[in-house]
Amino acid sequence: HRFDLDNVQFVRDMHGAGCFASISLGVKQPDYDTVDQLLAEGLVPEYITIDIAHGHADSVKNMIGYLKQKLPQSFVIAGNVATPEAVIDLENWGADATKVGVGPGKVCITKLKTGFGTGGWQLSALKWCARVATKPIIADGGIRSHGDIAKSIRFGASMVMIGSLFAGHEESPGLTVEEGGQRFKEYYGSASDFNKGEYKHVEGKRILEPIKGLLADTLIEMEQDVQSSISYAGGKKLLDIRKVNYVILGGDNAGEHLLM
Repeated sequence: HRFDLDNVQFVRDMHGAGCFASISLGVKQPDYDTVDQLLAEGLVPEYITIDIAHGHADSVKNMIGYLKQKLPQSFVIAGNVATPEAVIDLENWGADATKVGVGPGKVCITKLKTGFGTGGWQLSALKWCARVATKPIIADGGIRSHGDIAKSIRFGASMVMIGSLFAGHEESPGLTVEEGGQRFKEYYGSASDFNKGEYKHVEGKRILEPIKGLLADTLIEMEQDVQSSISYAGGKKLLDIRKVNYVILGGDNAGEHLLM
């Protein structure tokens, strides 16, 4: 996460522990300063995500170029975007992977506040973007159930990002809250007034997620569910999910059209 974090110290700590380092940056001067400091100290994060709400922008192009010049060994993820044109540009600018999804997350209200976003049609955005992508696509947002992972893979995602499904675990850094005898974890969007500390350009909200135990248990269940998805697809490997047909549910012609 790129807010309220000393990225340089984080990379030091991760490498000191023998782990990969993955950091997020914006596109403002302090972010360029962070890159310069990393370079000066000989610190090379394995992964760097350029994380802004509207990633199809000249500011992202400039940051990708700067990273490729200063830290060429880092794997650069750029986003977020929602159109094939954006994916083509980000790849041409040098991004190694693209994050697709504008506002489909559970605590994001971008579509309600602005009229823009992939909330409600995230799979279509994935399908369109994946058709032109030559590098990995990361589905960011909209994963409400384990089955959504398989659906995202089917429509072209190489991997998914998950927030709300993980937010309610004991390990979550969210504040533990008790209401009506039940324990919850606080979960809020990075663009919420709760996180920003001010009501300005607010596109996120705060919710309470019921505590559901340990993360390890959910990860095991999630793995098993994805394995079952592969089995239902008649395959043995993850990408076999992409070989199945699908139908669109809802509307006057629900289920009538078998689509490839």
